[in-house]
Amino acid sequence: MEVSNMFIPTAGAVGLLPMVTYFFLVVALFVFAGNFIFGLASLPTIRAERRMTSTLTIVVSAIAGLSYYLIQAYYRDMLADLAAVPNDIDRQTLIRESYNAIGQYRYIDWFISAPLLLIQVISVLNWRLADSKRMLTGLLMSASFLFFAAYIGHQQLSFDNEIQVGQKVIWGLLATIDYVFVFFTLNRLGKQADGQTTPESLRVYRLLVLTIITCWGIHLLGYFLTVLQVDFNWIHLIFTITDLISQVGIGIAIYVVSTQSQD
Repeated sequence: MEVSNMFIPTAGAVGLLPMVTYFFLVVALFVFAGNFIFGLASLPTIRAERRMTSTLTIVVSAIAGLSYYLIQAYYRDMLADLAAVPNDIDRQTLIRESYNAIGQYRYIDWFISAPLLLIQVISVLNWRLADSKRMLTGLLMSASFLFFAAYIGHQQLSFDNEIQVGQKVIWGLLATIDYVFVFFTLNRLGKQADGQTTPESLRVYRLLVLTIITCWGIHLLGYFLTVLQVDFNWIHLIFTITDLISQVGIGIAIYVVSTQSQD
């Protein structure tokens, strides 16, 4: 559909699954914008010692919101081209090739936001980490390299924009090594904090670790699924939902912890 020379996608023109994908992309944009505004408005209610950690929620929301603004805008442009393609094979080719271009913004987002999310998760333990500086530095660097390696793998494309499977799998395996390191380091920090923080803080920490490890594991799964013959709209959908769960969910948990009264 066109209104004043502006394309507005509909299921009749592009299909139902692309429209569901577009729906969640726009929803994610609105949610992250709302999370950003809520974070700014609620900052004065946060305990002083927790204010810096809560500020990271605002930063993560701003990064994710900008990322999703770009993703949904370019995806809508792709849908405008998709509406003019009648052949199913050509439509899937367009969706796949556009994903290779649009999807890179996700990895740029994750490269920045992943260490910030880890800082928020670790802050829940509320104990001195001075003796674990080296471990923490390695953890944050591994989180960034995880998504940088995935970004390089995402860019393993031929001149005609087709995925180079071998090279992409190699970079994916490198990212997986960092993922495993992050998983074991977070577990190790939880064990070190046992007895040095409150049981409630430890429960929240373990829940957030489970959330972030699960969501990042799904990101890696989606990365490897791109070497198969699947509809890439499903990968867009899965990544969008896991972003909402991990980034918004962790922000909400940090807000609850930061507004609780100290005993």
